[in-house]
Amino acid sequence: MIGPGEVPRLPRGVRVQPDRVRGGWVLLAPERAVTLDAVGQAILAEVDGSRSFGEICARLAAAFGAPEAQIAEDAGGFLSALRERLFLEVSP
Repeated sequence: MIGPGEVPRLPRGVRVQPDRVRGGWVLLAPERAVTLDAVGQAILAEVDGSRSFGEICARLAAAFGAPEAQIAEDAGGFLSALRERLFLEVSP
């Protein structure tokens, strides 16, 4: 799990971009792609390499009117899965 003070970022060569063929968004990496749903896209839109995970959760909680603890659990699981697949890096 990602700690509240850790800063997630997309590594070099990984980017989020619109999928012009099917609509929606995709997370692209060399030789790999992941189709994002609206929740995944909203989470990754907050990942800028400077905001901590705690700041990201607070912004998402405010934007969606959801409890910050629930956002942290859901977003943490999503980002941890991306980290395991090398779509995401985390700095302390």
